[in-house]
Amino acid sequence: MGKKLLIVESPAKAKTIQKYLGKDFIVKASMGHVIDLPENEFGVDIEKDFKPKYVTIKGKDKILKEIKKAAKESEEVYLATDPDREGEAISWHIANALKRIKKDGIYRVRFHEITKKAITEAVKNPDKIDENKVYAQQARRILDRIVGYTISPLLSKRFKKALSAGRVQSVALRLICDREEEIRKFVPKEYWTVEALFKKDEGTFQGKLHSVNGKKLGKFDIPDEKSANELVNKAKEASFKVTRVERKERKRKPLPPFITSTLQQEASKRFGFPAKLTMQIAQQLYEGIDLGNERVGLITYMRTDSTRVSEEAVKEARKFIKEKLGSNYLPQKRRSYESKAPKSAQDAHEAIRPTSVFRTPDSVKNYLTPEQFKLYDLIWRRFVASQMKDAVFDTVSVDIEGNGLTFRATGSTLREEGFLKVYPIDFEEKLLPELKEGEGIELQEVKGVQHFTEPPPRYTEGTLVKALEEQGVGRPSTYATIISNIIQRGYVEKEKQKLKPTELGEFINSILKKLFPKVVDVKFTASVEEELDKIEEGRKNWRELLKEFYFGEFKGLLENAEKELKKLKGEEIGRNCPECGSPLIKIHGRYGAFIACSNYPECKYKESLKEEPEKTGETCPECGGELVIKKGRYGRFIACSNYPECTYTAPISYGKCPKCGEGEVVERRSKKGRKFYGCSRYPECDYVSSKPPGGKK
Repeated sequence: MGKKLLIVESPAKAKTIQKYLGKDFIVKASMGHVIDLPENEFGVDIEKDFKPKYVTIKGKDKILKEIKKAAKESEEVYLATDPDREGEAISWHIANALKRIKKDGIYRVRFHEITKKAITEAVKNPDKIDENKVYAQQARRILDRIVGYTISPLLSKRFKKALSAGRVQSVALRLICDREEEIRKFVPKEYWTVEALFKKDEGTFQGKLHSVNGKKLGKFDIPDEKSANELVNKAKEASFKVTRVERKERKRKPLPPFITSTLQQEASKRFGFPAKLTMQIAQQLYEGIDLGNERVGLITYMRTDSTRVSEEAVKEARKFIKEKLGSNYLPQKRRSYESKAPKSAQDAHEAIRPTSVFRTPDSVKNYLTPEQFKLYDLIWRRFVASQMKDAVFDTVSVDIEGNGLTFRATGSTLREEGFLKVYPIDFEEKLLPELKEGEGIELQEVKGVQHFTEPPPRYTEGTLVKALEEQGVGRPSTYATIISNIIQRGYVEKEKQKLKPTELGEFINSILKKLFPKVVDVKFTASVEEELDKIEEGRKNWRELLKEFYFGEFKGLLENAEKELKKLKGEEIGRNCPECGSPLIKIHGRYGAFIACSNYPECKYKESLKEEPEKTGETCPECGGELVIKKGRYGRFIACSNYPECTYTAPISYGKCPKCGEGEVVERRSKKGRKFYGCSRYPECDYVSSKPPGGKK
């Protein structure tokens, strides 16, 4: 019997699967896509019904040659790339490349976890390539190519700077810029609350003014200090008694197991992981980890929109809960969760879960990196908790009334921890003394507390993922790439884990909003995703979508943009040219932004763009001048404000290096411009981190 060839995407996955299938199989890795649209040309013939031109990706010739050679020597070929649109397209391209040498015996196999059982079952039950999935991927790829290869050159040519616009990344950039605009325009509004401290026997408890003369207070009903003081004085004159005591049982249900987006959000919130890092670690856990005497995929496929879980996995979870935690943590019936996802490729998968709940995080900890352990522990706990009992709280709400004022006090205690035993969530137990209706209560202290409304916060990677998902923009599998792209291109930067648009990012966003409103329109981009889902379900032709997009409005916008960009010189800054009196404008050029005369080329006046340096509050050790933070080619640094008279500079230090204990942790920039933190003794000490280990000095 001849050999069989199985093709996957990554070497790590190939290594794991080879151990399961044994010597009858050759397992090869394609290293992702091997065939795609050309890198240096448009590659789409719009006039010939959007016919794509596919070529072997640069550097992948050798891989494709090895796959062809192995296929020629094998009786059967199994295409086992990822079970999503991209995986389907990779299999389709490889199958087409093998047609000349292998007319039959090519099969598609799919699995959602890398375990021996899942792999052998998949090979026993091969399938065909799903062409609708391929068409959906092809349509998405061509749409992205149309936007990227038409708008980006226009911007780069006009502003003599390598600028780019992506179909989905431009919408993500718009959300970040719109939020920044909201923050800038935000005007804080003052409001007050009245808070009291009551005494019962030896204990005290707090209450907050809830209503006046029976009318419930709104947020802004106490607008200023004068109004608050009037109520405070009224309270001081009153005799208080308990008018209502209400006791309730409150249940808290466990959260569903993770999908791609919720995993990215929770890892960002708990560990500060960027979406890209979360997906990289999840990929490693999925593809296989060496556990001493075996290599196994620890989690199911990590690109999924579905909270659905197999019956077998639920049975195993319930067995684990009963045996290891106790029957009192196990609900009578299995829990199931409704998927909010569209009926698309990702919804065909299960939720992200451990391949075996009996493989506890502690049992594999020694084989995992700290980051791998954190993520596996999070996934494991979330899945086990999703099949456990509700947490039960006893809550009490008390109204205390006097002189027309009603203060409300609330308390809660945990009665049954339920799923919280495995998946703790922050909550505060608040005890109230035993109170009865009609009894008198002593007021110990009362005061007015001033508050101001706050602007909406900047997005973190996690909250941006949540916003994109809620708006229906992109797919969870693409969020990590979208966010890393806009950071890498200098359109967005991170400030204390928050995403802030750069000046360049806001400039690009303003141009796209003006010239390509549909491209950055959130609802329109979400509707395109729905159309792609229709293609995948066989309810729409892929060429039809491309025609609607290109000829419907985009082509006209493109032609108009060329004319408008010629007129667009820059942003007026509110000053006139000192030489000719014409308005001065800010221009984004090849080497950054500068100020120039709008009357160019008649007037050639220009000046550098001066930024107000950030003050450190410290003095220069050499001349006594003020030290400020400046931006240089390799990141931010400390310098003397008396430059060029004084040339003192120093790196920004974030404390002693935790690895060598001798050097300082300083801010640095990679070749691609990304900020990171490393030891000042490099290369003697190779400590690096994506975030500072301590507070800034």
